[in-house]
Amino acid sequence: MFDQLSERLQATLSEVRSRGKLNEGDVDAAMRDMRLALLEADVNFKVVKSFTATLKERCLGSGVLGSLDPGQQVVKIVDEELTALMGGTGRELAFAQSGPTVILMAGLQGSGKTTACAKLATQLGEAGKSVALAACDVYRPAAVDQLVTVGGEAGAHVYEQGTDRDPVEIADWALDQAREENRDVLIIDTAGRLHVDEDLMAELARIRKRTKPHNVLLVVDAMTGQDAVGVAESFSETAEFDGVVMTKLDGDARGGAALSVKAVTGKPIMFASTGEKLKDFDQFHPDRMASRILGMGDVLSLIEKAEREVDENQALDLQKKLEQDQFTLEDFLQQMQQVRKMGPLSGLIGMLPGMGAMKQLRDADVDEGELDRTEAIILSMTPEERVNPKMIKGSRRRRIANGSGTKIQHVNQLVKQFDQMRKLMRQMMSGQAIDPQQLAQMGQSGGRPPTPKIRRR
Repeated sequence: MFDQLSERLQATLSEVRSRGKLNEGDVDAAMRDMRLALLEADVNFKVVKSFTATLKERCLGSGVLGSLDPGQQVVKIVDEELTALMGGTGRELAFAQSGPTVILMAGLQGSGKTTACAKLATQLGEAGKSVALAACDVYRPAAVDQLVTVGGEAGAHVYEQGTDRDPVEIADWALDQAREENRDVLIIDTAGRLHVDEDLMAELARIRKRTKPHNVLLVVDAMTGQDAVGVAESFSETAEFDGVVMTKLDGDARGGAALSVKAVTGKPIMFASTGEKLKDFDQFHPDRMASRILGMGDVLSLIEKAEREVDENQALDLQKKLEQDQFTLEDFLQQMQQVRKMGPLSGLIGMLPGMGAMKQLRDADVDEGELDRTEAIILSMTPEERVNPKMIKGSRRRRIANGSGTKIQHVNQLVKQFDQMRKLMRQMMSGQAIDPQQLAQMGQSGGRPPTPKIRRR
């Protein structure tokens, strides 16, 4: 979502860093470029005006111009102000000391509210909480059925009484059930409307009064740009909420809503939905997002993803196998599957420091189909073949190609790649220097390690 803005801001800051000294004219030029970049990203114009004014004041009034490294000082100031613009530090949910924690979810139709309920339930369930969902959207066709379906996928119990009862009564009943069953969390999915109206707000107020939620979250669609900010502003004026859940943050919108909502409403973004899967849902960290926008990566989020998806015992076992030169295609398959659980590779690349500044990778589209093909080939092998790929010859290669829906040359290529990769691993584990010619050969067609192709957009 922030690719275009990130590219523009990084180009501007690169120009600033390239100068040994800065004067007021240089700062004015940089602020002008940033102002245009933010406006093109659909950031609220009042927010842009205030943001760039603050930046200019800090750059001119904090000894930056006379410092030994003014460019780095400007980058530091931009990073801090971007972080502050999006809310400063990440906001945590408030949990009840006893009884179920009640989370009230509000938003317009089409914002992804019901799916966001299930995603939040998934995250809380993985944290060891017993989660239930209350189906209080009785107006949208099939809304209750949708919540039952996605709630089941999330491993949460769904309290529902169909569409004939008053949503306030359903919410009150669901809370009683959650107390009786000792649930840790109750997430209430309220009704959405096509636009903000008095009926929606009145019903929301009644549910809030009856259930006394510990957290009220507003779900907004990042793809709607400044309309999302307008919705959040309208809700903040008539129905107090604690934070925002920003959905579809993986889309191709320009990112203006995410950068504007805190400044306009005073309420922070607490969670961000970044994909279609239930696990594509994370706590929003303004400081980490600012670092990603400025091309400095997001190593902490990458580590957290790895800790959630990578099995520690398997990692230790893999280390021993590497040390003893016993790494097999079965091990490679397991590692590849674990990495893929962390999300699309293009997203993981964006979390690595410096990757945002590499245009070839930034503009690239990782072909996940290559990974599918590699996985299919390995799964078509017998256990013995995965341990000893050298035995894969002649009729075995034809059988594997037929079983995986690929060609014999694809099987040949994978076997050759894996053999070369094992040789390099052996050298690295023994502390030997890597011959540059070996790396060059692995970059040639048919001789690189099993990695996905990168397709230029």
